[in-house]
Amino acid sequence: MFSSFFSSAPAIDPQAPNFLPVSSLFSPDELYGELEPTDIEWKCESGFVTESQIWYTILEDGSSVMCQVIHSSIGVWYPTIQFTFKLFNPHTGEKAWRSVNVSNFVTPPPNLDKRSSQADEFTIIHADAPGTDNPESYAISVNLAEDLQISLEVRRPVSAPGFKIGQGPDGGYSYFGPDAAKPDGYVVHHFWPLTRTSGKITLNGKPLAVEGPGMFVHAIQGMRPNLVASRWNFAHFQSPAHGGVSAVQMEFTTTNAYGRKGAGSGYVSVNVGGLVIGGRLATVTAETKWPDEAQPEKADVVSRAQHVSRVHDPDTGYAQPSGLVFRWAAPSVVPDAPGAVEGTLSVDVGGPGEPKGLIEKVDVLAEIPAVVKAVVSYVAGTKPYIYQWINPAKLVLTGPDSILPGLAGGLEVDGFSYNEATFISE
Repeated sequence: MFSSFFSSAPAIDPQAPNFLPVSSLFSPDELYGELEPTDIEWKCESGFVTESQIWYTILEDGSSVMCQVIHSSIGVWYPTIQFTFKLFNPHTGEKAWRSVNVSNFVTPPPNLDKRSSQADEFTIIHADAPGTDNPESYAISVNLAEDLQISLEVRRPVSAPGFKIGQGPDGGYSYFGPDAAKPDGYVVHHFWPLTRTSGKITLNGKPLAVEGPGMFVHAIQGMRPNLVASRWNFAHFQSPAHGGVSAVQMEFTTTNAYGRKGAGSGYVSVNVGGLVIGGRLATVTAETKWPDEAQPEKADVVSRAQHVSRVHDPDTGYAQPSGLVFRWAAPSVVPDAPGAVEGTLSVDVGGPGEPKGLIEKVDVLAEIPAVVKAVVSYVAGTKPYIYQWINPAKLVLTGPDSILPGLAGGLEVDGFSYNEATFISE
């Protein structure tokens, strides 16, 4: 698969390619790769690897709920495992955040496989239910402190299978280094693009009923995080309309060290995503943006994130966007509904002076474990930040009427969009 990009021999030419993006590996009709059970198993690899599983839920009132397990391996040291929880109500401004280094992490737990995990502070059990409307689910039970207990069931509908970019064991993987067989590192994302969550969160003794759609992602950065990317963008849109509409997109931009002409040819953007329409996975997208090539306005496959009206933010030193635009376009993956599917999501997030839906500006160095911080060298004078927002938003869709009546003429879907923009270095 990789012979046309890399030689198995050590690279001699300093302008030889040293980055292989998954978004350039597959033709439009090969983008959809259905997940295998092993794709969402914990890998817990040694070396410099950050692995995470994240469950996002958006409640009826637009509140955002996130539960995340992070496994950080740092060379020969014992890995650090964190459980992170964040709840934000955009109407009241109420925010609850916890991040705890857990003890006695185990995967798999007794009599289960590595899709499940547990620690003294939590138990997360994956269950299969073949032949049902929800063939996979996670039961999440967490007791982080006296003031926070979480009990959730996250179900994946049968009509919205999990996906990766491309089939097979290499599906989803982008590789760093001149030899893909022995890479310097890698990035991989595996998605459940639509989930249904129900349960309860008890915060400070007060119960909160949790019911709503969301998504799940299993992500791995197989290299020091400061070497993987200079920027990240993430979109997660949910609406209960038309039986369930979901739009997910993840984009990272390499540092200048990795590109198709070796060091100095970087800042390559890799964007992957998918659309669920009418409760069914409708399309999967992936696109590469090379720094020396302009992207055409229209293409058979589009997967793009754009920052609009960037404004200097004195809090972070970065030029933050005032608006975000995400685009998807690719062939339908619905067997009985051939044709092109397109989506555009526009989100107004305001500027530094008048933010809209801003959850937090996360100081990355303040959040990562001390042992990780000790071995990660960021450019002097830079301070990585993650902007997090949730806002009402409109997703504009077109596609075959056989996916959803009226889709061919265009549909506007109202929902909520959770977004992140991460700045690591300019």
